[in-house]
Amino acid sequence: MSGARDMVGADRPALYPPRALDPALVETGRRLFAREARFVAGAATAAGLPSEGLPEIAFTGRSNVGKSSLVNALTGRRMLARISNTPGRTRQLNFFDLGGALMLVDLPGYGYAEASKAAIANWTGLVQHYFRVRAALSRVCVLVDARHGLKPPDRPLLRLLDESGLSFQVVLTKTDKIAAADLAKIAEAVLADLALHPAAHPEIHLTSAAKHHGIAALRATLAAFARHACADPAQQRPASDLPR
Repeated sequence: MSGARDMVGADRPALYPPRALDPALVETGRRLFAREARFVAGAATAAGLPSEGLPEIAFTGRSNVGKSSLVNALTGRRMLARISNTPGRTRQLNFFDLGGALMLVDLPGYGYAEASKAAIANWTGLVQHYFRVRAALSRVCVLVDARHGLKPPDRPLLRLLDESGLSFQVVLTKTDKIAAADLAKIAEAVLADLALHPAAHPEIHLTSAAKHHGIAALRATLAAFARHACADPAQQRPASDLPR
């Protein structure tokens, strides 16, 4: 990648509004996500939340939006986060330590799940608790299917993040499944909507885990939150195993 764009095609920037990326930041992000990533904890209750320490980045969105696929693409690991063909299979908060620099948190999807109403209410309450009390939480990535944009099930989450004063950034997923012109319209509509939310970051990431597009740009953004973002060579994987 040149550092200027990380694209699905010549007409598909990795960010909206489009802007050039600093090659140095892209390289910092690549090195950060080349660190060893390991599963730390799966919390199904508030008592099960691991102790705080590292800055945390949480990934949330409607069921089947591609959260686990995105986490796997970011870290270059195919099976770090579980991928299921059945929406709603993530039933706890899963914590992944990225080389002692950043904690990635995969949250349960909302909007659909093959579970009882009581179980869904428990997950929802746990996520709300996590948002309200977690001092280490630095940013929430709200994943939105690029084919559909923001939908009614997303509204309560955005309101909660505003009320909690949590900085969040929308990440459009599955951009390879939509025409460029339609993607631009969806991105513009989402951006206009985010202007109404004080906690929203005024920039959208455009990604495709399947095609690995937009991943370098998102790594660069998240690297800014990491502790000691310049990777310790002793913690990195061999060069042959570095993510793209």
